[in-house]
Order: sequence, then structure tokens, then C-alpha cells
Amino acid sequence: MASSTQTLEFQAETRQLLQLVIHSIYSNKDIFLRELISNASDALDKLRLESLTDSTLEASDPHIVLEVDKGARTLTVRDNGIGMTRDDVVDLIGTIAKSGTAGLLAKIKEAKDAEAAQHLIGQFGVGFYSAFMVADKVTLHTRRAGTEEGTVWESDGEGTYTIAPADGLPVGTSVTLHLKAEDSEDGLGDYLAAWKIRQIVKQYSDFIRWPIRMATEPVSTTTDDSADADGEAAGEPETLNSMKALWARPRSEVTEAEYSEFYQQISHDWQAPAETVHMRAEGTFEYEALLFIPAHAPFDLFSRDTKRGVQLYVKRVFIMDDCEALMPNYLRFVKGVVDAHDLSLNVSREILQHDRQITAVRRRLVKKVLGALKDMRTKNGETYATVWEQFGRVLKEGLIEDRDSTDALLELVSSASTNDAEKPTTLREYVERMKDGQDTIYYLTGENRAMVENSPHMEAFTARGYEVLILTDPVDEVWTDQIPAFDGHRFQSIAKGQVDLDNDADAEGTDEAKAEKAQREQDFAPLLTWLQTTLAEHVKQVRLSTRLTTSAACLVGDAHDLTPTLEKMYRAMGQELPPVKRILELNPTHPLVTALHQTHQAGADNPALADIAELVHGSALLAEGGDLPDPARFTRLLTDRLTHAL
Repeated sequence: MASSTQTLEFQAETRQLLQLVIHSIYSNKDIFLRELISNASDALDKLRLESLTDSTLEASDPHIVLEVDKGARTLTVRDNGIGMTRDDVVDLIGTIAKSGTAGLLAKIKEAKDAEAAQHLIGQFGVGFYSAFMVADKVTLHTRRAGTEEGTVWESDGEGTYTIAPADGLPVGTSVTLHLKAEDSEDGLGDYLAAWKIRQIVKQYSDFIRWPIRMATEPVSTTTDDSADADGEAAGEPETLNSMKALWARPRSEVTEAEYSEFYQQISHDWQAPAETVHMRAEGTFEYEALLFIPAHAPFDLFSRDTKRGVQLYVKRVFIMDDCEALMPNYLRFVKGVVDAHDLSLNVSREILQHDRQITAVRRRLVKKVLGALKDMRTKNGETYATVWEQFGRVLKEGLIEDRDSTDALLELVSSASTNDAEKPTTLREYVERMKDGQDTIYYLTGENRAMVENSPHMEAFTARGYEVLILTDPVDEVWTDQIPAFDGHRFQSIAKGQVDLDNDADAEGTDEAKAEKAQREQDFAPLLTWLQTTLAEHVKQVRLSTRLTTSAACLVGDAHDLTPTLEKMYRAMGQELPPVKRILELNPTHPLVTALHQTHQAGADNPALADIAELVHGSALLAEGGDLPDPARFTRLLTDRLTHAL
């Protein structure tokens, strides 16, 4: 080098930090090429921008070239972008030595493992220095557009680096890596192999807007052998990246076939998506997003190990798959890409989880996806029915997890109901069909439709023509317990609390019904008191029912009690709960209850009464699909009673 070459020494703490970058921090060494290509792309962007206002600058044929020299074991990343002056090199390439290094180094030393340290290093922006993971020496040549003198920077990543002026350099920057030997145990690939370079570019840099060309070293051939070991024609450049970032193009310029092809590429799904959401946000935080709602659920939708989230890019550079910070768990089926303009390439998952801008982006994405689903329900009901069938259970998880989106999610809920044996209903449609004077949305949960329809709780509602939602997903037990109302109409389980349809505006003979009810309660009071004492171990109250028309009895919960299904779920998760006793309701017009009443009036000391009381309770438990506390005892009592009846 020229005599004006300067040799500068890294600070001691900077050397330590650099050694961590080289040897300990990054588990995937392939990302060095992603970092260098991204830097080159930025340089091309800057030259293009400056050339718009400075006519002396030229931005013709902007490109990035990857040059392999197998003899010298070098890989060069070259661009014809804006380039750098000497001061730029010191400022930009020397950022690792800026203030804050000591504090960062202390945090890294405190980290418990390499993964934790990687998240810390990701905050510092040392992408250029990742080159030393794979190279023994790095040489940089650069000349700033509009200047005559170039600069050469070189370092072995140990204790010193050199910087010197250079003449005759083209505008742009080239970074030459003197590669270490391939070492699979240390994660060092063969970065001279064309297939390996293609693989890395395809994974991380496929959508960079500028062409990335690979040039192999010329090979003298005296035989018919005209290709190198990788099957490439010697010296012929090959463009490695597609540059087809669909999300960066206006929607009007993208065909449905292109959307479908891209979706299949990122989702590995052979079907076309049910809906595409293409959006762009400008302002303080710019990003583009291309999201897809699948037409069918993946096999692992409910697996604990299911990976969720969308792909994250920064300025078309791939950062990570399954970015959970950008998509909530209940939208884990959504596939797609978010390309942020203002993030660091080294951003970690932990940083994303606490970044305010990312949180704002997430809210916007959720709003757009839910809005797209609402539009689909309104404009394409058949497609929406398919999507809800596939993902309805997952979407309803959002009613528990995302209170900010409750109203939007309730508008999407589709449920079976007693209104139609085949066609589900939305909550909005249910409300529009409610009887005059009805202000409550009635529902009943259960394992399946048949069980719900045959439940004793349904009898009075069926007899009087009240529509009841039939909710059979496990998540329904939870969200209905936490969401108070829809559009001002409260949710009411017909298996909980008091249900008195006689007080509805369309009930006939209201005054007469009230008088009859009061008289019945007075007549049955001694029996109810006796039953409550006899069954005290199992129930907390016995009362007459207004919800039964054909069954003798049913069990209901208090308005704010856990349902039996929820109780089982919490116990299965290891939560200790006090026993939840329920209310036994009797149908005063049923022959069994009438006979029980008469027998009790004749003599409360009749030994058969206690057995019959236990059978009535057990029958009510079985009718709702519950578990008997002692099946053998119930069977014995039932057999004895049947024997006496014959």
C-alpha cells in the first residue's frame, strides 16, 4: 500500500466484542452474506436518490455482483452504488468502536448463554463485522460518487486495521473476504460453491430490488469440459434473485395468479388462498404487508408446537420466519410478509415484542385481517362459511385474548342455532330475529348439536319459539363467560340462572300464570326443603322450574358459577377449585315429581323417598352429559326401584 497507509489499533474492549461476534454470537454464519448484500443494496438506493437531485451523478445499471476466486479463496461482494469517502469509512465501518461498547460488552458477559448474547448484540448493528465469522481477512475498496480519490480498508479482525487512499477505483464499494476453510462442525459452509451462494441469496435476499449477479472465475479448458464443478459456464454472470417483491408493487399491477403462486411458495399449501390482504403504510413508520387467509386449516393448527406469525423483511431483506410479534395467536393461520423500512437487520424477537412501532403495526394488521373477513362474510358468504368452519374455533380465542378487537370479532361469530337445522347464523342475524320484548341472546353449550338440542334446558324455549344458539366448541365455554353482551344485548346461558319466560311480553295470561306459580311454590315448599337437605352433598338449592315442559328435572348453575365443563378444564390444568354445587330444578307438572310430592305429603319418613331423590338427581346429571359420582350405586338404586314397580 502507499506510504500514507495508516495502521490503527482497536480498543481492548472492542477487540473482545469483535471476538464474540466472530466466535460466539451468531449460530448461523450464513447471514454474513445477507448483511453485505443489504449494505450494497442501501448504497444503490442512496445513489439513485441523490442522482435525482444531482445531475452529475449517474445511476446506470445498478447491480450487485458476487465474485468467486477459488484459487485465491476469496468471495467479493461488489456494488456500483454511492460509495464512501475516507471519513465515511471511518464513521460507518468504525461504528463498532463508538461509545457504548463497554456497556454492551458487560451485558453480553452477563448473558447466560449464546442465544441471549445474540439478542443483545443485535441491538448494536455490527452486520459488517459478521464477515469475520467466515473470513481471516476482509479488504474493502470504495470510492464515493462525485469524488476522485478512493479508499482501501483492511483488517484481520484481531488487533488492528489499516486505511489508505487509492487511485483508479470505480464508483461503488467492493468487500473481499479471504475465506476460512470449510468446517461443518463450526457451521462454516463452502462459500466458494455456487450452489451455496444461490441458497443463501434465495433465502435472505431474493426480493432485493437490484439484480444480484454471480460471476465465477474464468477457467481455461483444453477439453470439452466447459463448466465448473457447480455446472456453471465459466465467467458467465447469473442473476440469483427474482426481485419480485409483490408486496412492493401496486395491487393493480399484480395478478391473482401471481398472488396465488407467492402464497403457495411461502405457505407450502397447494390450494389458492381464500383472501388476499395487500396494504402499504406511510408516515413515521413505513411498511408494506401482503397477507393471506387460507382456504383450509393446516393439520397442526391446534398443536402446541405450531409456529405462527408472518415473515419479516427489512427493505426486502429476509429477517425471520414466524414473527410472532406481528400477529396474535388467534390469527396464527394467517400467512404472509411484512416488510418494514425502519428496523435494523439485527433486530431480535425480544426487541420486537417490546417495540411500540411494531405493536402499532400489529394492531393495524389485525384490523385489516378482521376487516377482510367481515367483507368476505358480507360479499361472499359461501367462502366465508368455509373459512369459519376451518378457523372459527381459533378466531373465537381472540374474544378471550384481544379485548381491543371484541366488537369486530363478535361481528364475525357464526353459530348453529335452533332457527335452522343446517344454516348457521351470525349474532347480528339473531338479534334481528328476536321476539318483541326480548333483549337477551340465549345460548347453550355442549359437546355436539344433538346433545344440546335434546337437553332438558331447551324444552321451554323450543315450546315457545325462542331461538337458542348452539355452541359446541370448547372455547365457547370460556368466551361466553367473559363477554357480557353484543350490541347491547346480554348473553344468557339457558343452563344458568333464573329463566322465566312467563314474564316476556308475548306470554299469555301473565297475571294468572304468576298466581299459579306462587301457589305451586307454596304447595311444593316442604318437598323442596326436604330435598335440599337430603341432597345437600350434591346441590346447593332445589327449586321449581319454568324451563322444563317434558323432563322431570334438570341441573342449572347460578348466574356467575363455573360451568361443569369449565370446572373440568381448570382442574385438568392443575388448578385447585372448591366443589361447585348446582341447583336442581323440578318440573311440577311431571308425573314423577307429582308422585314424589304426594308421597312426601303422605309421610316424609318413607324410606323410598331418599332413593328416588338420588335417582332424580342422577338422571338430571346424565341428561346433560355429566358424570355420575357413583355409577354402581345409581345402577343398583335404579334396579331396585324398577323391581318394586313390577
